[in-house]
Amino acid sequence: MVAVALMWSIAGVVTRHLEQARSFEVSFWRSFFTALVLLIALPLQQGTAVFSKIRQARRTLWLSAICWCFMFTGFMLAMTLTTVANVLITLALGPLFTALLARMLIGHRIALRTWLAIGAAGAGIVWMYADQVAHGLSMQGSLVALCVPIAGALNWTLTQHSQAQSAEQGRIDLVPAVLLGAMLSALLTLPLAYPFQASLRDVGLLAFLGVVQLAIPCVLAVLCARVLQAPEVSLLALLEVVFGIALAWLGAGEKPGLQVLLGGAVVVGALAANETWAWKERQ
Repeated sequence: MVAVALMWSIAGVVTRHLEQARSFEVSFWRSFFTALVLLIALPLQQGTAVFSKIRQARRTLWLSAICWCFMFTGFMLAMTLTTVANVLITLALGPLFTALLARMLIGHRIALRTWLAIGAAGAGIVWMYADQVAHGLSMQGSLVALCVPIAGALNWTLTQHSQAQSAEQGRIDLVPAVLLGAMLSALLTLPLAYPFQASLRDVGLLAFLGVVQLAIPCVLAVLCARVLQAPEVSLLALLEVVFGIALAWLGAGEKPGLQVLLGGAVVVGALAANETWAWKERQ
């Protein structure tokens, strides 16, 4: 899951090096290449049975696919509207939404250590976000980005619930939902992306994001969610905030303020404490 967060985090720095692609076109090309890769990779991994799973899909699979669609589309659109730090800080609200939804929808009991980590991480996020507001940045990008952690929280909760039901109804494989989500995102943004303005270099960069930043880590994230609890998945995903801000700073000169750095340190500290505590409990 740490590797997943690192792969997710490269989106900001790569986006800052695009030449002409803007707005919905950025979302379209990334989702298109993600779907293309998964159409090849999933049959190689699971055989042609993957298409049977999609044809016979239960409601949970389609709900997960819709969540992925909102996550794919909203993330890249937000990246074109505001700074990398602002988007990633907004995404970091995920654990708060996940813990709340898991508690409300499936009665999931949250460990005290996880609640403490969420509280500490939330404090660090507020600290970081206050710095963005103080500089008078537009809230439009943040509002678009807000769709991502909400959809993500619902998605992780659905994944957790499907694993709990697998003993009664048979195993529900939600990996194909990533493919369906990418296809839905590409179809949704295609008419909004016209007329295309991306250069060949832009298309190449977005293809790279589609494979390395989206297809591979999203499939891995679904697999991780089979083992980790939903709030823990979201907490580890918070590392994307720290990795992403650092990469945008080093690779695109988008330097965050001191308040952002200190807030990021609080988030990392909360994650480390939670995982260390969990490891000791398992021992």
